[in-house]
Amino acid sequence: MTLPDTMRAMVTMGHGDMDQLVFRTDWPRPDPAPGEVLVRVLACGLNNTDINTRTGWYSKTVTSATTGGIYDKVGQEDPAWGGAPIAFPRIQGADACGEIVAVGDGVDPARIGQRVITDNWLRDPQAPLDKSKAGYFGSERDGGFAEYTTMPSQNALAIDSPLSDAELATFSCSYSTAEGMLTRAHVDTSDTVLVPGASGGVGGALVQLAKRRGARVIALASEPKHADVTALGADRVLPRAPDNLRAALGDDRITVVADVVGGPYWSTLIDVLERGGRYTCSGAIAGPMVELDLRTLYLRDLTFTGSTVIGPRGDAQPDPLHRRRRDQARAGRDLPAGRVARRADRLCRQATHRQHRRAAVTPTGAR
Repeated sequence: MTLPDTMRAMVTMGHGDMDQLVFRTDWPRPDPAPGEVLVRVLACGLNNTDINTRTGWYSKTVTSATTGGIYDKVGQEDPAWGGAPIAFPRIQGADACGEIVAVGDGVDPARIGQRVITDNWLRDPQAPLDKSKAGYFGSERDGGFAEYTTMPSQNALAIDSPLSDAELATFSCSYSTAEGMLTRAHVDTSDTVLVPGASGGVGGALVQLAKRRGARVIALASEPKHADVTALGADRVLPRAPDNLRAALGDDRITVVADVVGGPYWSTLIDVLERGGRYTCSGAIAGPMVELDLRTLYLRDLTFTGSTVIGPRGDAQPDPLHRRRRDQARAGRDLPAGRVARRADRLCRQATHRQHRRAAVTPTGAR
């Protein structure tokens, strides 16, 4: 295949409004470096990461909701997702679907012709589990808003699917983000998950992926979108922000909130979490600044997790405490009342014995 020397590309020239996006018809086509592949882009999605990077919303100087427009002040030290500047001009676009048309040294030429989508996390080959060394496709290196793009071979995921190129270009960011959140929160069949913003890209993925884990899913969405969210598999769909969320939930008890919305409704979401519940977050489209009563956090034994960088194997290890609680709860449901009481008494005596042993060896003045 003869490849052109130049290509069409949408190039971001700096942080700011839409005028920072410049369409070029003469942009140099990249060549794959050793270990990389050259992909002819067939479709590329647009997601909030692309928008927030262009606008500089990730900077802590910005405290408002995501708008896609310009902000009064954007810090030059932390305008991108990683808390550091990125280089311009930059071709954005993380969610690329395309065909491998050339390979660099060290890559099997048999990969040419493969249809691929992107694994967007650019991991250090020498330390793939080190999150501090991770980059993102379309941010720390050029992405898919062009006719051609390059990426490490391991980030080009071969796919065999009847879905169109445009449909496949909606998966990489939204679905990996959602799966990362559910993994960090250790969602399983014992959970009831509340999903704000369920009609969005990540919200819809959260609904589907939580259902695949066997969880019960309660979705929040604007009423014109209820039918679409129901079609994704939600067990119940409520208005986007009920005045009395606890009453709207009825008998449902929320063990996990999976949130990319934040904003002024945030404290209401936290207040409906059951004791021992988990809150997992990977966005704040309604605003990053929220209020938390720390008494709610510690008196209700809540766990908060942030989710951004995803390791090569999903990187979240099983949570022994959550697994033990789940197994104990399941065992309790299967036992007669008398055996539950005896088991609880035995656990209490064991805990008291351990506490006395610790007290016996605690140095004077230790706390």
